[in-house]
Amino acid sequence: MGKSWRSLKTVAGFFSAIALTQFGANTSAIAADTVVVRLGLFTESISLAELQKSVKTGRLPGSLNSLSEEQRRFFLGALGMNIPMNVVTLDRLINTQIGTTILNDFATALARKDKAGVQALRAGLILGSTAPQGLSILSFIAAYPSKRLEIDLPKAWVVAGNLNTAFWRTQQFMLAIAPQLDPIKAHPRTPQIAFPFDPSQPGNAQVKILNLSLNDQKRDAYGGLRQRKIPVDIYWSTAATPDKPVIVFSHGFGSVRTDLRYLAEHLASHGYVVAALEHPGSNAANVNLTLQGKIRLMKPQEFLYRPQDISFVLDELEKLNQTANHPLQRKLATTNAMVVGYSFGGATALALAGAELQLEHLKQRCKKNLTILSLGENIQCIAEELPENSYQLRDPRIKQAIALNPTTSLIFGETGLTKIQVPTIVLAGSADKTTPALTEQIVGFDKIPSPKSLVGIIGATHLSVKDPSTTLDQIGQPNTPISGGEVVGEQAADVRKYVKALTLAFAAQMTPEAKNYAIFLTPDYAQFASTAAFPFRLITQIPPDAMAVVKEFVEK
Repeated sequence: MGKSWRSLKTVAGFFSAIALTQFGANTSAIAADTVVVRLGLFTESISLAELQKSVKTGRLPGSLNSLSEEQRRFFLGALGMNIPMNVVTLDRLINTQIGTTILNDFATALARKDKAGVQALRAGLILGSTAPQGLSILSFIAAYPSKRLEIDLPKAWVVAGNLNTAFWRTQQFMLAIAPQLDPIKAHPRTPQIAFPFDPSQPGNAQVKILNLSLNDQKRDAYGGLRQRKIPVDIYWSTAATPDKPVIVFSHGFGSVRTDLRYLAEHLASHGYVVAALEHPGSNAANVNLTLQGKIRLMKPQEFLYRPQDISFVLDELEKLNQTANHPLQRKLATTNAMVVGYSFGGATALALAGAELQLEHLKQRCKKNLTILSLGENIQCIAEELPENSYQLRDPRIKQAIALNPTTSLIFGETGLTKIQVPTIVLAGSADKTTPALTEQIVGFDKIPSPKSLVGIIGATHLSVKDPSTTLDQIGQPNTPISGGEVVGEQAADVRKYVKALTLAFAAQMTPEAKNYAIFLTPDYAQFASTAAFPFRLITQIPPDAMAVVKEFVEK
């Protein structure tokens, strides 16, 4: 997910930080100098000057000695966090329907007689963002337009406890389902299997990269003029042949076309042609423009344009395939393609595979309490502005799909995923806060027709599958109920190694080498590839007793 949406949720996270550390604020628009927490008749105060000193020294004042070490680290991180967002952008974000709903939820924790909590929160955020260092908890406190800002601690706990409920339900579900996921206990006498080779190792072909800039100005099926400038990186080698499928990558929201670069290079070294494109309406460049206050976060049409981007790229690749003397001439099987999508791109991949966008329930759900939703669910709520209630975007050239940490819970409705028509792999990370596994992958997977596989990586977070070059901004990020705590870079090397093996073996199922690679798509190989940090699990159906546990936690 992109920085701007994380920034809006981080604003909400400021208040959860206050609640989670049993701390509140009392400020004045002129000279806010005291912070107060209320618990019934009990109140405790601390000076703003002491908090500012804590940020500089890394030590909390003595009145907060009762906090645990973990709480102290979290609190100091939250105090020092700045949001690089200008006042115009912030004003637009918090005045959207979603932003206003979130402010309404947090205003319930403010003890005010005038019932103007939402207006006060909005003013504090806007004024705080004009501080030289940008918006932070400290600048918000100093800018809050009242002589007293009192936090009702019990109510604040309720609000904070409801943040990202899908993630917490996933953690509870994993504890409940753990015995059924342990292959050693389930099959204690399974003999050791010998695997013929290591599919995570690079192939022999030298990888080349061809950079394209494509321009799509066609009118779409829904009456809009697309006007999309689409950058594409083509990873290929002289070993490429039309016996192997073209593989197209769809990146996550607010990301770039290199977010799976390691995977593209791996596949290309084995003779596949990989097209990694960038979606101009939901990439990092679009987010940067949002942060500058020039455009909105994302247009609802992006849910339709993303799959159409990939169909357009396949059209253009076919032109290259027929271009005389082009290095890719007669190397591209554009009618026999596989799509790999990550996060928001995972939903794009599933739509291309046949999943139908069904928005009636989404439009109802997104009018309710949004603080309990994950980042992935909130992004899906943007689709409520689309005029129709259903959209079918399948491309018959897509013969297989892989969805890594996809968003599925709202956008496909009750039966949209049942319309998928190709073999599909869904990957989930048990510690994913952005697209929590239970609601975004596990529930949806049960609806997808076979053949299919669900890959679970215990301990993996949302960004664990990404190329290390795209996760450098995670260093030093505080661990909150909404974001942070990401396992990336070298720590996630085992995850990327397994993703390389899995994707290569799945792509090979569309080639004459299918039998040689089939063993790497089994539960046995997942267990073999597991490490102490990341146990891997692969199933083709969710057992009925496990599905009963799923339904129990989803219905809570």
